[in-house]
Amino acid sequence: MSMEVTAWTSLHHAMNAQDERPLSRATLRRVAGFARPHRNLIVTFLLLSVVTAVLTVAAPVLAGRVVDAIVGGADSGVVVRLAVLIAVIALAEAGLGLLTRYLSATIGEGLIVQLRTAVFDHVQRMPVAFFTRTRTGALVSRLNNDVIGAQRAFSDTLSAVVGNAVTLLLTLAVMLSFSWQITLLALLLLPVFVLPARRMGSRLARLQREAAEQNAAMSNRMTERFSAPGATLVKLYGRPAEESAEFAARARRVRDIGVRAAMLQWVFITALTVVGSLALALVYGLGGVYALRGNLDAGTVVALALLLSRLYAPLTSLASARVEVMSALVSFERVFEVLDLRPLILDRPGARPLPDGPVAVEFDSVRFGYPSADRVSLASLEDVAKLDTRGGEEVLHDVSFRVEAGRMVALVGSSGAGKSTIAQLVPRLYDVEHGAVKLADVDVRDLSTESVRAALGMVTQDGHLFHESIRANLAFARPDATEDEMWDVLGRTRLGTLIRSLPDGLDTVVGERGYRLSGGERQRLTIARLLLARPRVVILDEATAHLDSTSEAAVQDALAEALTGRTSVVIAHRLSTVRAADEILVIEGGRVVERGRHGDLLAAGGRYQELYRTQFGQEKPEVPRERAATG
Repeated sequence: MSMEVTAWTSLHHAMNAQDERPLSRATLRRVAGFARPHRNLIVTFLLLSVVTAVLTVAAPVLAGRVVDAIVGGADSGVVVRLAVLIAVIALAEAGLGLLTRYLSATIGEGLIVQLRTAVFDHVQRMPVAFFTRTRTGALVSRLNNDVIGAQRAFSDTLSAVVGNAVTLLLTLAVMLSFSWQITLLALLLLPVFVLPARRMGSRLARLQREAAEQNAAMSNRMTERFSAPGATLVKLYGRPAEESAEFAARARRVRDIGVRAAMLQWVFITALTVVGSLALALVYGLGGVYALRGNLDAGTVVALALLLSRLYAPLTSLASARVEVMSALVSFERVFEVLDLRPLILDRPGARPLPDGPVAVEFDSVRFGYPSADRVSLASLEDVAKLDTRGGEEVLHDVSFRVEAGRMVALVGSSGAGKSTIAQLVPRLYDVEHGAVKLADVDVRDLSTESVRAALGMVTQDGHLFHESIRANLAFARPDATEDEMWDVLGRTRLGTLIRSLPDGLDTVVGERGYRLSGGERQRLTIARLLLARPRVVILDEATAHLDSTSEAAVQDALAEALTGRTSVVIAHRLSTVRAADEILVIEGGRVVERGRHGDLLAAGGRYQELYRTQFGQEKPEVPRERAATG
């Protein structure tokens, strides 16, 4: 390894090192647990690294013997044999280098898959509250940057420590056996080599962190501004000149940092190259004097010079090995930090599937408060110094009602009254701590989460779709659905003609959050997805809240199809959509304050009548004629 390469390696390690922390035995044990499936590959990898280190030292020694053979006038066959042996060693080094690289990549990439899968699976089990608080970018960073940082512990750091330690010991032993005086003098220059690397590296690391922060700020800004809703907001209220100026200022700062970093790196490499040249000059000068005096052979001087780079490189690397290990452990700890967040929704031991057949929904004296941040989130994922300690306050108070199988209950009331909270408790997006939510007369906490969610279908007011094809968005509800079944539900939601008219049909990509479709089309597609899932219980959370009257009429037709024969809980802001409900519950302040049929509630002159009057502007609302038919 040349002095220049050694300098670059030393600088790289110093730049990427993080602040040292005490070694955590618990972390090491968990790391060992992740490494256990790869232990055979790791042992083979380390043994090959040791063999490679031995060959690295052997080549300079043989080169010295070649020089001695030439100077001593040895037979040409000796020189040829030595040259062939050097060539064989070079080929062996190359072959072992490829093999160790393959093992390193296999171990490292295998660990990445293992860690990413563990984090992904764990995050999927987290409650909705986790996602409402967490920055998506910070979470994705754990799956990418931190996982890759942890992987380096096995693919780079482990082999480097073992290989460099063996190389260093062998090189020192050989050099001391050749000339302990020259070896010790060469070591005196080591601080001049290592200390600038650590100091310059820390300065470059600070610059890199600042550049990373500026780049992250620009990335976040672009992500927000380039999304469909963000771009719309900028078009409506944004100030393009100020937006551009702020973005350009950050970009210029990154440019200035890049120039400074490049110059620091060049000064550092130049300085260390000079140090390397001085060390070589010392070996050749002092060694040459010893050779002329007959104290050393010429080949020994050459071998010492070649071994010098093999001495500096591992010494420099090992000097920062602890910091490299700490950096890898920090990455592991950041991954473990996510894995240690306990999901709030877990199946109880012996959880059983939801029984077949019709499903009734019941709330039995339910009291509920949303979990506090420290139970569902991390400060680092929220980008805050300290988690918000608020939470746990009760938002539902002794809520009780029952929806018989095949019947419909509507929830109405002011915004923030607790209607959506009730809806989220049925599919176990949250769990209650007091009272019980029951499906088919069984507490949902005693049922398997998989069977509960397989039996339920929910449509929310935002009608979320993935940035994928119509086919993929439908199949998300039921992967085994046939194309004929997809066209059937599209026809039943009045979307068949529209989708057939598109050039790519079912393979048409709907865009981010479905923004290539109109609001009504997007909602009908989410209803089609629900129909394809064939749920036994349907939950509608203000599915028509943001639609115009034309779109609402089309969606209402689709909803009527979706609700037929199914147990349903419907949250509606527009009271005209719930007149046919078997029972209407008026929710205020987390309590059921009124219940009954539409006509009965109007006649009672309570809160429901106030809501109706506010919405339709009637001072004395009349009991609608359909009451007789529906009552």
